[in-house]
Amino acid sequence: MTLEMFRIDDRLVHGQVVVGWGQPCALGFLVLVDDAVAQSAWEQDLYRMGVPPEMEIIFDTVVTATARLSEYRADCRTGMLITSDIDTMVRLAAALPDIRNVTVGGVHHKPGRIARARYIYLTPEEALRLQALAACGVTVVAQDVPQGAATPLDVLLRGEGPT
Repeated sequence: MTLEMFRIDDRLVHGQVVVGWGQPCALGFLVLVDDAVAQSAWEQDLYRMGVPPEMEIIFDTVVTATARLSEYRADCRTGMLITSDIDTMVRLAAALPDIRNVTVGGVHHKPGRIARARYIYLTPEEALRLQALAACGVTVVAQDVPQGAATPLDVLLRGEGPT
């Protein structure tokens, strides 16, 4: 396998990613792309504690992830790239036109966000950025775990996502 999974989840590394996706998909590595976390040794240590020893976690900025994507794609292990926000994924997709699929896994409530599914709340601007991503040829779906149904972006934005 290779790096084929691209996920937006504001909690980054947690049980749903490590157990829910990691085990059934046999993830060998996670690439956590977050400019602030990539510069913070203590935050990296916290995220490392949530990852089992057989799974490598790599911390990158948008710039370093862009430069290393071919390396990640050449890795024989199955990998997932994860960002905590839509803007970071949009920046990556703009720099890497071969990103074809993005899963929105968890964007939780904050002021100004509207419920679109039980685990996805979006501002109108975030919804527009996801639509722009899709307009560039990226398939965007909402999916909490691999066993769950993938909800297409248009259904999600109508607020008809999983309840």
